[in-house]
Formats: sequence, structure tokens, C-alpha cells
Amino acid sequence: MSTVNPLRDPQDRRLPRIAGPCGMVLFGVTGDLSRKKVMPAIYDLANRGLLPPGFSLVGFARRDWADQDFAQIVHDAVKEHARTPFREEVWKQLAEGFRFVPGNFDDDNAFDQLRRTVEELDQLRGTGGNMAFYLAIPPGFFGDVVGQLKEHGLADHGPDQWRRVVVEKPFGHDLESARELNATLAEVFPSGSIFRIDHYLGKETVQNILAMRFANNMFEPIWNSNYVDHVQITMAEDIGIGGRAGYYDGIGAARDVIQNHLLQLMALVAMEEPIAFDAESLRIEKQKVLASAKLPPRLDTTTARGQYAPGWAGGEKVIGFTEEEGIKKTSATETFAAITVHVDTRRWAGVPFYLRTGKRLGRRVTEVAVVFKRAPHLPFTSTATEDLTKNALVIRVQPDEGMTMRFGAKVPGTAMEIRDVNMDFAYGGSFTEASAEAYERLILDVLLGDPPLFPRHEEVELSWKLLDPVIAHWARKGRPEPYESGTWGPESADKMLARDGRVWRRP
Repeated sequence: MSTVNPLRDPQDRRLPRIAGPCGMVLFGVTGDLSRKKVMPAIYDLANRGLLPPGFSLVGFARRDWADQDFAQIVHDAVKEHARTPFREEVWKQLAEGFRFVPGNFDDDNAFDQLRRTVEELDQLRGTGGNMAFYLAIPPGFFGDVVGQLKEHGLADHGPDQWRRVVVEKPFGHDLESARELNATLAEVFPSGSIFRIDHYLGKETVQNILAMRFANNMFEPIWNSNYVDHVQITMAEDIGIGGRAGYYDGIGAARDVIQNHLLQLMALVAMEEPIAFDAESLRIEKQKVLASAKLPPRLDTTTARGQYAPGWAGGEKVIGFTEEEGIKKTSATETFAAITVHVDTRRWAGVPFYLRTGKRLGRRVTEVAVVFKRAPHLPFTSTATEDLTKNALVIRVQPDEGMTMRFGAKVPGTAMEIRDVNMDFAYGGSFTEASAEAYERLILDVLLGDPPLFPRHEEVELSWKLLDPVIAHWARKGRPEPYESGTWGPESADKMLARDGRVWRRP
């Protein structure tokens, strides 16, 4: 049965694309991710009229709940975290499709019940045999769950039907585990049906990197090593690990953020123009960047890592990482990581990409700063330009999404004095429409079967190939350097750039 509207022009931008008949099974429905992100995003999509009327949500978890208790949990999560206003009539229609299946991941009876529930929803709600399985669970359980889906026939589908699986990062903890994970998923689902969610790629501003580069003629001519001095990609958080000790200890900042978010951002900044704006063309270009990314020969001088110590953050005195609940005093997990990457292509030859991430830093910000070379000849005296730094184009991914350009302008007055000024574009000020949450966009893409923003397994493996040597080098080198909470990381990170005659940008 086709769900294509024959009266609709595919070029018409006025009507959003709406998912056809389908449902979703959410594993790990009691976890933070489900409550704070996935369920509110599903409600927001329903509220915006982008889900089919019979959309159904099946929760699977260890609790012994009835369907109405599950509906209450979703209700509370949605009311607290949804982006759009809460409307009772939307809620009622959505809640009719809620079901709950209690059980462990090795419980055959529970998966039998899940299969019956899915079949019953096809009859009652018209979900058409189309189901997405969302694994909001620790990666250690992926194998058990997809094995059960296969064994109980839940991954099978008829003609004109689909079954898809959604997995969250981390995609493994090194190259070997990532390959195992991919093999496990690939045994049950074909590669086009596996969606790896990197929520950063769902953000408007990340897609704006592509729009800015390829829809305008003013940036592309200078987007290369003739003009660019270096690129800094920063993801800073002002919070500590909170209640995530169990997940974070032993993983660390590099695995948690650099391997996925930051290397994906680097690929978007460095890639060549794709032949079309579709999933396959974008993937080919991103993959080329990741395949040509190289680490410098000396990792001791081109990487840095740290661990937050007590200090002040947001006007409050805060404790250090090793004093957090559930963290051993001897933990060598880094909470700050910085690495230097070179992209060996003609466009980027000799331009270093500096990637850094950390917790308990000065403020919460994610940005890409493209820093340009100084003008080759300045007809001004050195005192006229002493306040002048390098031109920069800064793309702010969060919190106040937008772009800033930094360039030199004359200070009013009789003397020739040139100083840096900023020109600013903010999404909030230019568009009346609020940006959708990343999860709304990504979940809708899963239901539409449209994967332009999802990293494929080749990209995941190339990222690990790049990061594994850094993590191995750190493991041989003792402990991360402490840095005071509320500062911008350890001294070694400043020294890393100072060796190249550069400084970190203060966001």
C-alpha cells in the first residue's frame, strides 16, 4: 500500500512530509534519554501533525506496569520536557496507541508478548506492519535485544513494509568493539535499516554549516589552506558528570564526544561539495574526510587531557571529579580532551584542526571557529594594528545558535587605529519559527526512512581508527592533569597550541 499523495508536488515546501502508518517500540523506556528526549519529541511531532493518526508507542522495560501506568509516565515526561504547548486532544489520540510490555532482555515470553502486541496494533491502529525499534539502552544489551527480535520474527517484514532499528552512541568503545557491534546489528538488519543517532547532527546549526558553505559564493573561495590558518572545534560544558558516574567512568571525554560529535562536525566543515544533498552523497564526502584524517607523529605534544578539580562554577563552589559519587579516588578517566588532526587533502594541507571538549569549563558552548591567516601585507604601522587579531568565522551550534564574523575596522578618530569588531547573526533574531529539537528531526527521519544525518558504520569505524592511538598513548602516560572547575582546561592544552604559535579562542 503506497502512502504517497498523488496530488502533491514533491517540490512544494509548504506542506511538511508526514510519516506513513507506523509505530515504535522503545527499549529502556524508564531511562533518562527516553523520558527527557525521545518521548517529548514524539509528542512534539504529534502536536505538529507530523505523525500518522494511528501512530503507536510500545514501551519495553523491566517494570511491572499496566498500559495506563505507562501512559502516566509518558504524560509526566512530556508535560515537563516537551517543546510545544501541551494539548489534551493531541495527548488523548496519542495515548490510545500506548502499550507496555514488561520483561528482561533474555525473557522469551516477553518478546512473544511484544510480537503479539505489535500484530494487534497493526489490526487496531493500522500501523501497517511498519515498526522502528529504538534501543535507548546500554550498548552491552544491543546483542541480546536484536537477537531476540530476530528469533521472534520481529525483524521480519512483508513487501511494502519496513522494520528499522535505532541505536544511540556510544557506538562501541574502540575500533574492535565498534566492528563487533556493527556485525551484531548487520546480522539482523540491512545497513539501510540501521539508524545511528548522533543528536548533534540533528541540530539546525550543524546543517547550517552545509547551507552556509554551499549556498553562498562568498565563503567557498577562501575555504582552503591558502586563507585558513587553523580550525578550532569546541564542545564545552559547565556541568560535571552529575548522576552519570556509571556510564562516564572508564569512557572519558574523548570517547564520549570527540569520536562522534566533534569528528562529525570536522567532516562537515572539511568535506568537498556533495553532488546532491542526499544521504548517500553526503556520506561519501564525509567518509573521504575521515579517511584522509591523520594524527601528528608526536602525540605527547599535540594532545592534552585533564580532569576537573574543585573550583567555582556558576557562582557555586563545586567538587572535583574524584570526589563525585561513584568515582574512585584513583580514577584516570579524563574529563577534558584536546587533539590535533590534519586532513591530508589538497584543500587542507598544512591546516591543523584542533578539537577540544570538557566538563566543568567556563561556560556551556559548542562552536566551530574557522580562523584565517593574517593579511599578507599591512600598510599600517604596528601600533595602528596592535589590537588586531586574525579574522575568524565562528559557527555557534549551541546555546545561542548563529554565526559571528570577526574582522578589523577603523576606530573613529583622527589617528589610523584598527581594532577587531564582530558581526553577528542569531537564528532567534532572524527567523520567527523556533528550531525543532534535534530528536524531533531525527525520529521523523527514521519514520520516513530518510537518513542524511545518520553516520554509517564506515564513518564510525574510521573515527575509532583515528582516536584509538590517542587513547592507547594516554593509557601508557599516567594520569590526566587536574584543572580547576570553571576554567578553560589544563595548562597542557594551552601549551599544545602555544607550540604552534596559536591560542585557544575564548568562546
